[in-house]
Amino acid sequence: MARVLLLVPSSTYRVADFLEGARTLGVEVVIGADEVHVLGEQMGDRALQVALDDPEGGAAAIVGHDAVAPLDAVLAVDDRGAVVAARASERLGLRHNSPEAVAGTRDKLLMRSRLGAAEVCQPAFAPVAAGAGPDEIAGLARSVGLPCVVKPLTLSASQGVLRADTAAEAVAVVERVRRITACATGDEDAVLLLERFVSGPEVAVEGMLSDGELTVLAVFDKPDPLDGPAFEESIYVTPSRLGSADLEAVTAVTAAACRALGLHQGPVHAEVRVSGGRAVVIEVAARTIGGLCARTLTFATGRTLEQLVIAQALGWELGSMRRRHGASGVFMLPIPRAGILEGVDGGRRAGRVPGITDVQITIPVGRAVEPVPEGSRYLGFVFARGETPVGVEAALRQARALLDIRISAPT
Repeated sequence: MARVLLLVPSSTYRVADFLEGARTLGVEVVIGADEVHVLGEQMGDRALQVALDDPEGGAAAIVGHDAVAPLDAVLAVDDRGAVVAARASERLGLRHNSPEAVAGTRDKLLMRSRLGAAEVCQPAFAPVAAGAGPDEIAGLARSVGLPCVVKPLTLSASQGVLRADTAAEAVAVVERVRRITACATGDEDAVLLLERFVSGPEVAVEGMLSDGELTVLAVFDKPDPLDGPAFEESIYVTPSRLGSADLEAVTAVTAAACRALGLHQGPVHAEVRVSGGRAVVIEVAARTIGGLCARTLTFATGRTLEQLVIAQALGWELGSMRRRHGASGVFMLPIPRAGILEGVDGGRRAGRVPGITDVQITIPVGRAVEPVPEGSRYLGFVFARGETPVGVEAALRQARALLDIRISAPT
């Protein structure tokens, strides 16, 4: 039986779906986590302590485990641990992207530099040093172009991402993003990224790389505008309603970005702005779509996205990667305000809306919640399927309107 090590942050939503995918494929799973006690009861002796933010130390732990119980693949479920997985796979001679390529997806400034060197279409950008003062920040904002967006280099899920419309706003936004970054990472001297805001519709691209060749599995429309000041996502619907020229531009720029970063194996998730046939890369990640959103994708073979990722890592035949007929989508439920989650009512009514296939609330009652940009989580996910993207989007909006989210004031 093939054995796969999954690297899992303690905060991930993804463990159950990957475990189910592996079970269906007949693959044994070992879980590597920085907090093994979280999964120890479920996994027993198949749980391994791995420092996900320490590429060398984490890889050494995996290599040591392989000497006792050989592994056939090492996969990172989310962004954290991606470089560890690449480093360990390199040392073990398993299928992998180079650690240097994966590092380019984990550091937004490094990604921008590599895309720029390869002349991939992207926003104008500049780093903001930890010691940069108000005049320097205002000057950077003007040189990059206004409006602009300020981002932490390593956070995800729109945490710490904010728009500024004027140079004065950019100064205030940088200070806020510095506080968010310090709180999330403990780094009070982090470099930030300042880039020009790109207008136009944004789509998410889900793809699979095999020996450098990109297969686009799905392009998701994001019908709610993402114009700031924060960039909290909500609805994803596929197939995209973009015209053929825009879709071709999206595919071409995503493939070019993967080449520029040196990625050649495994899943890719990209965020792209597009208008009038011109596509601009916003983000590229060497992983699958976040949260539980992969549940929107089922393929003609009946495989799930997790099954495809595991099979590809093992070098198995993938078969058709064509999506199942029809449209699908997800509503990622944003947190409306900070406080304590008292409950989400109306789930059963929302689940009875025609086209809705599931309603999942993923944050327990009684837990403190905080919206983007300070926060990085969603309350849950609503899923829908139908014949058309328009119908799926309408079902998702109708279901969301039936949910009553109750949050008390923070103590």
